[in-house]
Parts: sequence; C-alpha cells; structure tokens
Amino acid sequence: MKRTGRKSLLTLQTAYYFLTGLWPLVHITSFMEVSGYKTDVWLVKTVGALILCAALTFVVDLRLREYSLGVTFLSLSTATALFAIDLYYSLSGVISKVYLADGLFQLVFIAWWILFFRRKL
Repeated sequence: MKRTGRKSLLTLQTAYYFLTGLWPLVHITSFMEVSGYKTDVWLVKTVGALILCAALTFVVDLRLREYSLGVTFLSLSTATALFAIDLYYSLSGVISKVYLADGLFQLVFIAWWILFFRRKL
C-alpha cells in the first residue's frame, strides 16, 4: 500500500470522526434518538469533542502532507479504543446495540491500518 493508501484511509477516518464527533455537539436530541437516551449529556459531548479533536489532527496531517507516525498511531489507537468500548458496553447492555455498528466501522479502520503496516514492512 502506497502513500495514497494511507491518505485514502486517513481521509475516510477523518470524515467519519468529524461527523460522529460533531453530531452530539450540534444536535444532541437527534443523536440520542439514534444512540439511546443518556443521563450524562456533558460526557457525551466531551467524547464527541475529543473525537472531533482527533479528526482535526488528521486534517492537519493531510493538509500538510506530513504523514507522521504520531498521527498514524493516533488514528489506529483511537479506532482500537472506540472499538473496545463499543463492543464491551454494547454486549454488556450498558449502551445501545447501535454502537455495534460504530464498532464495525472502527474494526474496518483497524484492519485497514494493519494491512497498511504489513505492506510497509
């Protein structure tokens, strides 16, 4: 996988994180209609803001064409953390099963990053 493969992957992950991070900040009501009612709205918005921070960091990397290892690690580790949270808390009934769909997206990002690294070695 060449540099363009990394760019495509990071661009897709950026778009997904930008939308999912911004959504609870812009319209918490529709977000909770899809994801389930939350008692700690401040926490939902905090997580959304942090996901948005990751997306904006990816944007900077893409715009500067730096393709830094740090940003690559941030994208893989963020996807891994979100996947683990989605899977564990959805299956244990703490959060809605709709988070399994998000977990699937995260798993795709993880697999794609692993493929990228395997082809780089």
